[in-house]
Amino acid sequence: MENNTDVSIHDFLERMRKPSAGDLVKSIKSFIVSFLNNEPDPEKDSAAVQDFFSKMEAAFRAHPLWSGCSEDELDSAGDGLEKYVMTKLFPRVFASNTEDVISDEKLFQKMSLVQHFISPEYLDIKPTFQNETSWLLAQKELQKINMYKAPRDKLVCVLNCCKVINNLLLNASIASNENTPGADEFLPVLIYVTIKANPPQLHSNLLYIQRYRRESKLVGEAAYFFTNILSAESFISNIDAKSLSMDEAEFEKNMESARARISGLSSQSTAPPPPRDESTVHKTQTLNPKRETTLFQSRSSDSLSGTSDILNANSETPMKKVESVSDLENKGAATLLKDTEASKIFQEYPYLFANAGDLRIGDVEGLLNSYKQLVFKYVCLSKGLGATAATTSLASSSSPPLQALSGFGTAKESEEHTTSSSDVRETDRSVDDLVRALQGEGEAVDKVFDVKQEYTAVLAEEQT
Repeated sequence: MENNTDVSIHDFLERMRKPSAGDLVKSIKSFIVSFLNNEPDPEKDSAAVQDFFSKMEAAFRAHPLWSGCSEDELDSAGDGLEKYVMTKLFPRVFASNTEDVISDEKLFQKMSLVQHFISPEYLDIKPTFQNETSWLLAQKELQKINMYKAPRDKLVCVLNCCKVINNLLLNASIASNENTPGADEFLPVLIYVTIKANPPQLHSNLLYIQRYRRESKLVGEAAYFFTNILSAESFISNIDAKSLSMDEAEFEKNMESARARISGLSSQSTAPPPPRDESTVHKTQTLNPKRETTLFQSRSSDSLSGTSDILNANSETPMKKVESVSDLENKGAATLLKDTEASKIFQEYPYLFANAGDLRIGDVEGLLNSYKQLVFKYVCLSKGLGATAATTSLASSSSPPLQALSGFGTAKESEEHTTSSSDVRETDRSVDDLVRALQGEGEAVDKVFDVKQEYTAVLAEEQT
């Protein structure tokens, strides 16, 4: 299905390049400019886009460029238009208000906690229909949803996930000679898969599909599966002990245990430790390797923001202060300098070695979205660890080295910025060593410099 949309946009753009498409091109560009000049309003924005799609579909039918075309070709043109327009409007309409962002974070946090203890039995999924391998495939499909910007492409991720589940249920029922499974069997599995997949910004993604997928296409099977995932989202948002057929005390205990596990605090830390035994009052912080974004929030987060050792209420033994963002940054830099495979890690971030002249217009939108996600995650992480305003700012801590790496500033400018930022905080030597290595200087240059050489080679090949 993904290849089909690629064909749709390619065919659409090819037709739009023809001289006879001038009137259509003018209408599309005019709509985009007018839309972007208006104040954001989700409901009005959705209505305006849907109305424009309907008018353009009628214009395609009457235009000589599509004369004699089949319904499938006209439908393909509509998908091409949708992808082109919504890719342009994506930064403006996706997760465009505070309420959506808050709902995304609450849903993500809820799933992050529940996925630690939920089992198929809590959702009354029969053993016959339990298949972790197929569920993993369904999770992978749903987790692709943030790779795309077009509403159709995002919807395809949802549909593919649902079809994997549906096929599993159908095959299992046939093998066990049971009745054909219906919504009562399908929805619980979809809820379980969604919790385990926990794709970021799920709420905003579903709203985006609902608002901007062409109304004429959100019907039939697509509408059925989409309605089910909306129901799954609603169930998860309101999940409690009763909905999982679980004792209230057990549910709260599981949630607390999940919070402690995610935040790196032992569930035993609330119990009075033996006097003078530091090993029972402090646990090494651990991160959950299964989550791309780690949650650092718990009910005991207020105790993380102190500037000195925290005394346990039942003991004179001080609890060691939780590591700050700067501590973690410095520790990570030191680890990277010692890592023999550090270069492979930085291969995932090619723009790290780019200069201003290397960037193309098409790179800007992706870089902007990546920047927004970086800021959001960094600030949440900082606040979760109790960081102050000074250490929370990306501008004060990360901008100088990043500017130097990207080539946007001269060495002198970078030095001046670094000097001024020293008033805010002194950067650990490990971070300085890592930055110099990434710039091709210092003793650790051999650790990562081969990545820059590879990037330069690829860039030269693209330009030729």
